[in-house]
Amino acid sequence: MSTFTGKVAAVTGAGSGIGRALALALARRGARLALSDVDEAAVAETARVARLLAAEVDAARLDVSDGDAVKAYATAVAARFGVVHQIYNNAGIAFSRSVIESTYEDYERVLAVNLRGVIHGTLAFLPHLIASGDGHVVNISSLNGFMAQGQMSHYCTAKFAVRGFTESLRIEMLAAGLPVRVTVVHPGGVKTNIASAALARARASGLPVTAEDEARERMYNEKLLKLSPDLAAETILAGVARDQARVLVGNDARAVDLLVRAFPVAYQRAAVALGRRLTAAARGRR
Repeated sequence: MSTFTGKVAAVTGAGSGIGRALALALARRGARLALSDVDEAAVAETARVARLLAAEVDAARLDVSDGDAVKAYATAVAARFGVVHQIYNNAGIAFSRSVIESTYEDYERVLAVNLRGVIHGTLAFLPHLIASGDGHVVNISSLNGFMAQGQMSHYCTAKFAVRGFTESLRIEMLAAGLPVRVTVVHPGGVKTNIASAALARARASGLPVTAEDEARERMYNEKLLKLSPDLAAETILAGVARDQARVLVGNDARAVDLLVRAFPVAYQRAAVALGRRLTAAARGRR
């Protein structure tokens, strides 16, 4: 059976970045698409382009942090297409602040989307995937799902948890003999708007944004976020087609994975050095 042709694939966070690239790559492979994003205009644009690729598309606004809304959405997608084969839990946000400067609200904001959004999507779609007889759950973690980084405890907490949640789910599906494959994805630095969106979100929330924050955002965009979303999507779908339990996206993700495995404690000093270099560079760019 084809992995993608004719299959119904739901993609969250499909309005931009990896989500949009996944949607279009799936469209080119003949999948039928249920696309969602909290930005209604952005997901409508993704849907428009996907239809130009002759894909059958349903697009909707969805806040993945709202569990009831996600459950209702999954039911609606199954009713619309008659079946759902794949869920790509991709929606996510970024945030940067030290632990000592953070509030409970900061953690809640990130965990609501990056962790609970994945859990909501998995729980809501899993019964439909099982019913399809050929299901696949694809959860997007991060390089920061196995490597911690200073100023990013909120993001790292969520992405480490996504890894654990997804690996546990795969074990359960295998043990029960259910027809659902499970993949966790760890992208490295992909050229998306996640860093810029984090800063914009902070401003909109009335949080203080310093010149150093703005300079650090530029450094991330110029120096660290280099891999194209299209190449990331191709890597992810190749892994899905091979039923890989774990997909590393980008040379940086593969290199860091080796570093952390070889030096699980010492790598933290390297992370400190990297953080200092980024901070120094950011200050020089102010």
